[in-house]
Amino acid sequence: MRVFLIAGEPSGDALGQALMAGLKQLAPEVRFSGIGGPLMTAEGLQSQFPMSELSVMGIAEVLPKYFHLKRRIRETADAILSQKPDVVITIDSPDFCLRVARLVKEASNIRTVHYVAPTIWAWRPGRAKKMVGVIDQVLALFPFEPPLMQAAGVDCDFVGHPVVAQPVATDQNAQDFRQAHDLTDAPLVLLLPGSRVGEVTRMAPVLADTAARMAAARPDLRFVLPAAQAVSDLVRDLTQNWPVKPLILDTGATDAATKRAAFAAADIAIAASGTVSLELAAARTPMVIAYRMNPLSFALIKRMAITDTVTLVNHVADSRTVPEFLGPDCTADQIAPAALSLLDAPEAQEEAMALTMQRLGQGEDPPGLRAARAVLDKL
Repeated sequence: MRVFLIAGEPSGDALGQALMAGLKQLAPEVRFSGIGGPLMTAEGLQSQFPMSELSVMGIAEVLPKYFHLKRRIRETADAILSQKPDVVITIDSPDFCLRVARLVKEASNIRTVHYVAPTIWAWRPGRAKKMVGVIDQVLALFPFEPPLMQAAGVDCDFVGHPVVAQPVATDQNAQDFRQAHDLTDAPLVLLLPGSRVGEVTRMAPVLADTAARMAAARPDLRFVLPAAQAVSDLVRDLTQNWPVKPLILDTGATDAATKRAAFAAADIAIAASGTVSLELAAARTPMVIAYRMNPLSFALIKRMAITDTVTLVNHVADSRTVPEFLGPDCTADQIAPAALSLLDAPEAQEEAMALTMQRLGQGEDPPGLRAARAVLDKL
């Protein structure tokens, strides 16, 4: 069996690796070709060209590379049509992947599968209908996505979220982290300002004020800030004059196990919006979501949004136990009291986090294996 895969981002590379491992387990004779990163290469893929060529975001970044990307789309479609694989599996990166799939479908009946459903539950629901006739099957990360995709006319299978396959720190790991950093039994607040320069720059003054207000009410509190490698120097500069100094963990120099231990050791977290909410749920760390963005961008997104929450734990658990402070509401005078209240009464959110992990597939077969089985079942 021949499988052609396309991934354009590091997250897609990780999904692709797990899927390839699952396919090899269920169909040992499988052969791979396509485009991927180092993880998929380690699993046996020889990438047609570097995946980094597709990791382009934003209009300003895309425009200079438009004609090159257009050539890569045609080149990739031609390679698929020449090789005639049993199935093409595109992973996220819809701007590139769906254009390739459309060209393939226009010239053949090769089966196409897209891994990661578009977020039609949050905004632009019309994206699902654009996949009709182009994608034969969608593999979804969230259990509420298949009914939405099927209603639009697209076959869709829930295969689990990769967060359930990631290691989780033990209580002993958390205790060792506290001892290593002389945190003893102090209530611990995790500060997660994001991983991009713009996010960190906007969130830093809010978190500084929030930490100061919380410490004034609870002098025993300690604060830990894991800084993404790309912004670690910026984080150190921005926190120099904070009235309450956090312990900064440079995640570029810190191994993943230490980061997981910090998540598990924390009593609560104040986090920028994103998939980090699922990492916190896996660690059973209650959270407050806070996110500040450009006012114009916020107004546009709010106008297009079709949901009342951006937090994945709220969506998956069908609850609203995770408080959110977005845009103009992202202020310390609102965040601090909510975080202190959560510190005193985390029980409702703990139930929602446990339910979230259960619904995402915790305790079942790994998502990569489930995704491989879903693909093979419909070939």
